[in-house]
Amino acid sequence: LLFVLSTLLQRFATSRTSTTSAQMVWGDKDYLIAPSILSADFARLGEEVDNVLEAGADVVHFDVMDNHYVPNLTIGPMVCKALRDHGVTAPIDVHLMVTPVDDAIGSFIDAGASYITFHPEATQHVDRSLQLIKNGGCKAGLVFNPATSLDVAKLVTDKLDIILLMSVNPGFGGQAFIPSVLDKAKEARKLIDDAGIDCRLEIDGGVKVDNIKEVAEAGVDMMVAGSAILKEPRTVEAYKATIDEMRAELAKAKVSK
Repeated sequence: LLFVLSTLLQRFATSRTSTTSAQMVWGDKDYLIAPSILSADFARLGEEVDNVLEAGADVVHFDVMDNHYVPNLTIGPMVCKALRDHGVTAPIDVHLMVTPVDDAIGSFIDAGASYITFHPEATQHVDRSLQLIKNGGCKAGLVFNPATSLDVAKLVTDKLDIILLMSVNPGFGGQAFIPSVLDKAKEARKLIDDAGIDCRLEIDGGVKVDNIKEVAEAGVDMMVAGSAILKEPRTVEAYKATIDEMRAELAKAKVSK
C-alpha cells in the first residue's frame, strides 16, 4: 500500500511540474517552435537540448518509435526522465508512434512529459487513451498520417488539446514536406475553430525556413522541425540563426482571424 501511494504521489508531482512548464508557453505565443531531438547529437543530448532552448525554441519534441507501428526504433521514457533530471523545464512534446499506446502513455507521464499525442490506429479505444493522458496532467492529442482522414478527431473534440498532422510518412527524419497536407491543415483549422476548443494545430515533417510561412497560413500554430534546426555546426548561435529566420517568416504570415 505504501509503495502504491508513493508511486501515485510521484506521478502527481511529476505531472504537476510538467503541466506548469507546459502552460508557461501554451498561450503566450501565436506560434510554437518545437525542435525534434531525433536530429540531435545523442552523444551529448543534454547539451543539445540546452542549446536549442537557449536559441529560442519553445518546446522539445520527442519522436518515439517502436519498430512495429513504424519501421524504426528510437527513444523511450528513460530519455525523457534523463532530460528532466538534467534540468530541462521546457515542455516535452511526446509523439508516440507505438502500439499499443496505453502503457507508453503511463510511462511518459511518469517520466515528465507535458504533451502526449498518438495515432488513432494504434489504440482500440481512442477516447479512453486520450482520457488517460489528461488524467495524468498532460495535454492530449491525436496524430494523423498524410493519407489518414480527420474523421476520428470530430468524435473526440472535447478531449483534444493538439491535432498533429504528419507532413511526411512517419518513421525517419529528414524527409521532404508533402504539400497536399496544407489542405488537410486548413480542414483541421476549421474543425478546431468550429468546435471552439483551445487546441494547437501542430505539423511535423519537412518544415523549414522556406515553407514555414505557408504552413502558418494554412492554420498551423505549432511547428516541429528536426534537421532544419539541429544540424552542423551545432552551436547556440547556429540554432538561433535558424529559429530567428523562422520567426521572421512567421511574422509575415497572413492568417485569417
